[in-house]
Amino acid sequence: MTNEAVEQFDIVVIGAGISGIGAATYFSRELPGKSLAVLEGRDSIGGTWDLFRYPGIRSDSDLHTFGYEFKPWRHENAIADAPLIVDYLRETVQENRLDRFIRTGHRVTRAEWSTSEGMWTLSVTVSNSTTGETTSKTIKAGWVFAASGYYNYEEGYSPAFPGSEEFEGTLVHPQHWPENLDYSGKRVVVVGSGATAVTLVPAMLKGPAGAAHVTMLQRTPTYIVPLPRVDRVALALTKLLGERRGYAATRFKNIWTEHFLVEWLRRFPRAGRRFVRSENIKQLGKDFDVDKHFNPPYDPWDQRLCVAPDGDFFAAIKSGEASVVTDSITRFSRRGVVLGSGEELEADIIVTATGLNLQLFDGMPIVVDGKPIELADTVAYRGTLLSGIPNWAMAIGYTTSSWTLKVSLLCRYFIDLIRHMDAHGYDTVVPVAAPGMQTRPVMDLQSGYAKRGEGRLPRQGTEKPWRTMMSYPQDAKALRGDLVDGNLRFGTRPASAHRVKSVAHA
Repeated sequence: MTNEAVEQFDIVVIGAGISGIGAATYFSRELPGKSLAVLEGRDSIGGTWDLFRYPGIRSDSDLHTFGYEFKPWRHENAIADAPLIVDYLRETVQENRLDRFIRTGHRVTRAEWSTSEGMWTLSVTVSNSTTGETTSKTIKAGWVFAASGYYNYEEGYSPAFPGSEEFEGTLVHPQHWPENLDYSGKRVVVVGSGATAVTLVPAMLKGPAGAAHVTMLQRTPTYIVPLPRVDRVALALTKLLGERRGYAATRFKNIWTEHFLVEWLRRFPRAGRRFVRSENIKQLGKDFDVDKHFNPPYDPWDQRLCVAPDGDFFAAIKSGEASVVTDSITRFSRRGVVLGSGEELEADIIVTATGLNLQLFDGMPIVVDGKPIELADTVAYRGTLLSGIPNWAMAIGYTTSSWTLKVSLLCRYFIDLIRHMDAHGYDTVVPVAAPGMQTRPVMDLQSGYAKRGEGRLPRQGTEKPWRTMMSYPQDAKALRGDLVDGNLRFGTRPASAHRVKSVAHA
């Protein structure tokens, strides 16, 4: 069944996760004359924080920087579990009346730009969660702001393990956690050493329904550091200065603390390695083989450090209820996992916390004047626009800091750009990269998921404004600088297509 009615908006935000909700708040406040729609493919808001349901899912970043600058984080836990984050997002929607703009069950499946119209045509699949009925519709947009994250929501990364079909227990990927999975009294092996694995190990041991034992099986160690779940300084600042000023002061403190920590670790990696090692020994004791299990072959912050709130991961190991095995996997067996050493780890449940598949814009085809765009052939301009794609912005946050910090800067740049275009009578803009420009991956990380996804992501240049910054202070300066340079080409749309009507403002 197809609905041929065509709606038109000045700005369409794709995604109602933490980026999309933040963007909708900024745009509705700062660009009140623009018609706006937020299209979310799932039946609920929240993005990552609503999708993932594995035990203990939480943020690795503190919520004073991961939260929005315009909405104080009120819970005492600075490192927060997903349900608290979803509640925060729902409050944001309610307080800013974003339900006027958000349409759940609206998945954008194709985006086509027409220079003759000066507009995007979006093909949208609409799902009714009650009846299961699916219809299609077309939406026109002057601008697209893609806030749909950077990974495949439908499928996590699961390498092909030989013999996995022989395993008689339960095999689970965290991205598709079964509802009511019973792991009480069970032996669990978590394959992986990233943030998800570090979260799962202590979480699966909690309470009377906890596992009998959880083993984290890693091929390569990861840097893991303890961090207080409650920020006592934040609580003191809030008590002293009040909610909003205390939140702003805490945010300022945490931004610069994290910035200097990252810079120090990158500038002095050997000292950084010694520091993390000493913290691990404090948590686990001198008799634990820290050098075998927590001594990565790469420098700190070549991959993101993992956080253990209040040292819960280390406490689980020290108690004997959890263990770490550093080895390769030869194959799965009927009873568990056979290691490269020949040892067999017996398990009732194996969790493959092996990562994500990178995918921008939900994998939708993007077509400009009839020509399909290969994202790997584009170059990111100021970390948000893409060369050769008109009136298209993306929200990709930091990988070495709180994701939302960058998104807030990108939204402010986007607002300033729209205002500049309105003031000068422009409707369209496209960045143009110089032929033969030297480029590198847009995500400068050594993580497996980043390396696997390089060929599906845009590139970045080596110099500003084509270089994608991963430092909030540098970005704050660059994105608040001059709006216009020789890399942008501005234009106007034909008069016949100029008026974009507001449905959401009615």
